[in-house]
Amino acid sequence: MTIIDCVNDPQLFRPLFKSLDTWRTWFVVLKAIFALPMTEEDLVLFRHLTGRTKPPREQVQEGWFIKGRRAGGSFIVALIAVFLACFQNYKPHLALGERGIIMIIAADRKQSRVIMRYLSAMLQSVPMLAAMIVRQDAESIELDNSIVIEITTANYRTIRGYTVVAALCDEIAFWRSEESANPAEEILAALRPAMATIPGALLLGLSSPYKRSGPLYNAYKRHYGHGESPVLVIQAATRTMNPTVPQRVIDDAMERDPAAASAEYLAQFRSDVGSFLEVELIERAIEPGRRERPPQDRFRYVSFTDPSGGSHDSFTLAIAHAEGDRYVLDVCRAVKPPFDPSSVVKEYAALLKIYRLYEVTGDHYSGEWVRESFSKCGITYRHSELTKSELYLESLPLFSQGCIDLLDIRALTVELMQLERRTGRSGRDTVDHPPGAGSRDDLANSCCGALTLLAESERRTGYMVNFVTGKILTERELWKRSLLS
Repeated sequence: MTIIDCVNDPQLFRPLFKSLDTWRTWFVVLKAIFALPMTEEDLVLFRHLTGRTKPPREQVQEGWFIKGRRAGGSFIVALIAVFLACFQNYKPHLALGERGIIMIIAADRKQSRVIMRYLSAMLQSVPMLAAMIVRQDAESIELDNSIVIEITTANYRTIRGYTVVAALCDEIAFWRSEESANPAEEILAALRPAMATIPGALLLGLSSPYKRSGPLYNAYKRHYGHGESPVLVIQAATRTMNPTVPQRVIDDAMERDPAAASAEYLAQFRSDVGSFLEVELIERAIEPGRRERPPQDRFRYVSFTDPSGGSHDSFTLAIAHAEGDRYVLDVCRAVKPPFDPSSVVKEYAALLKIYRLYEVTGDHYSGEWVRESFSKCGITYRHSELTKSELYLESLPLFSQGCIDLLDIRALTVELMQLERRTGRSGRDTVDHPPGAGSRDDLANSCCGALTLLAESERRTGYMVNFVTGKILTERELWKRSLLS
């Protein structure tokens, strides 16, 4: 049976669809993936979706689908997974006792739970398929044909060691990880060898688009509209895939924020979002193997903290000093939740005093609580005059000039690499971490806060930074410039 046969069969998946008409475009997508016959009407829609004139002549082994939000992608991911698991025969390609894995990779645990509910409903609603279930838990379903459907989140370590017969990557443009700046690339690099021994193994990536980088955008740029490419790329707006979404919802979103709505509902890659710091700028600033620098009497230190209540974000602290024309990060620590905020304040206060610091700067988090807590420990807490975004923008010339010495802390490196620069409708730039679970900037905030604070302090005490070129100017250089002028 083909996947379209399964959808139309009242004993299989037909009861799961309220109206087949609203899923018509998805059926054309499924026909394209599995190289099924198309009607003339299907072909017109196929050309609109792909920019190609002819559909694939055999099942694709790699496909990318750029879709608008609320298009029904997670349901289709589950449908494809169940079809492959129950109606394809992989046993000739598996060793005795080996299990073939259909891996569904979601952006976060919430999304993975949604897909698992779809999977479970599809299997349990059909007695013939329900009888195939050997074991089921919150993250996997094992069938009696040596196939396991497994749901995981974006972590390349969970892939190694498996024989993957299909990989379905949901919302791949929004995969985030605290361990990697480019989790999608690393996961795909781990997936492809795991699929190498299975003829016809299927790799699909589905997602709403985001910025113009990463595997989804690269596939679009290289393969969309290329009729002879073995990689199939489809692009479709929300209402093209799901006409039940009201047009007024999209119109309201376009009025509020055209750039964001074009990505979310029209499936267009954003042009107003880009990386804040080049990878080379960050990597050249890191001293390999250096996790922390002990205090020295000859240096004057500054500090910056990003407080947290202990439930969601980390509570971070950074300490830095100037050494000649270098801006040196000495400490960058984080306490991950859950924790008692008062205990962290005491820990950080003791650390600050080791560096002869009796004041720390941070944001306006939680009103007076942070100020009072540090005060009880003998530390003055000062509110930063700059917002988080402004701190990042002020630190950029220091990175560009190459005058920063960072610590070799993987989490900090990842956060700095993931920072994004956005241009608003007013033309004003802001900097923040990207959306999605697993995305943080607590360490980056404290790091850049300390460096910016240090630059400001040096300006007031004999140094100045030219924030056009990023060059550090001493009092003597400023005096020479004044004579020349």
